[in-house]
Amino acid sequence: MGSETGEFHADYDRRTEVKAFDDTKAGVKGLVDSGITKIPRMFIDQSFILEKTSDSSSSQFSVPTIDLQAINDDPTLRSELIKQVESACANWGFFQVVNHGIPASVLDEMIHGIRGFHEQETEIKKGFYTRDPTRKVLYLSNYDLFKSKAANWRDSLGCIMVCDDPAQPADLPEVCRDIVMDYSKQVMTLGFTLFELLSEALGVNPSCLRDMGCGDFMFLMGHYYPPCPEPELTMATTNHKDSNIITILLQDQMGGLQVLHQNQWVDVPCRPGALVVNVGDLLQLISNDKFKSVNHRVLAKRAGPRISVACFLRIPENGSRLYGPIKELLNENNPPIYRDILIKDYLLAFYSKELDGSGGLPHFKL
Repeated sequence: MGSETGEFHADYDRRTEVKAFDDTKAGVKGLVDSGITKIPRMFIDQSFILEKTSDSSSSQFSVPTIDLQAINDDPTLRSELIKQVESACANWGFFQVVNHGIPASVLDEMIHGIRGFHEQETEIKKGFYTRDPTRKVLYLSNYDLFKSKAANWRDSLGCIMVCDDPAQPADLPEVCRDIVMDYSKQVMTLGFTLFELLSEALGVNPSCLRDMGCGDFMFLMGHYYPPCPEPELTMATTNHKDSNIITILLQDQMGGLQVLHQNQWVDVPCRPGALVVNVGDLLQLISNDKFKSVNHRVLAKRAGPRISVACFLRIPENGSRLYGPIKELLNENNPPIYRDILIKDYLLAFYSKELDGSGGLPHFKL
């Protein structure tokens, strides 16, 4: 038996418990629907429990917000905007964007669509449940379920929306099909705008990141975080870094997302109509550490559900092109920090282990 602090006897067989949970194909929501009042041992996170002895968040910092409204109106304003992007990516690795061009009605409908998928009959959802990473559409709980020390209190719907052979409308769940297609297109438009700003913030040609293929792959994940009866014992999403170029995140008004800034956890506030943008490991690599991929996490809560939609933009992994620090950024005073790598080699290193906060870059340093 587990104690209230999550300590286990030696005979605890985690893998059996994990497999039994996975075999239900009902996810964390299935546990909540069954009426549990204590979380299963496989979700208890010892490192988080230990950390709770200190203050878990700081209010002295505020994640930057960038207004994109004037992006094409005035060269002076655009120049100021680029400076804001540069500062946010270098100092925070996170920022929020407002007036980004995606209507509030589309954002609301996207949240509603993801909630609708996760709250439909389990038997319908089971048809999408898989751990096959080659599937274009998949529903699962915790991609690293069989590797992690503690499972996260979260279920996810994943859809490959941009690549050489993306998911087609018929592949997508009927309950959210139309809005997923529409939202994905609008996020890609915003992504190309952000790539221009990021390129200029790096001091290279505005088309640099797009020409490198940074927007040639997009994976959309619609996360569902059910209410948790013991949020002090588990995480909704473990402390981690993202593996991609940038992530564009839509979150509802429940809160819980935190970013690590100057060794303190800072809440990322829920701003109506805003989208959260964060730097991934691959952008840190090609920027030669000018832009930082930073640790972030999501706290579990008694209230819920929390809904979020993360769109991961990155370079496809199938190509033979090598990627390293952008050559125009390098000089005697700024030598390369990383070796040139294949995207598939980086992703193999990243996904070969659980989310542990370290990211995938240390392995590729010179």
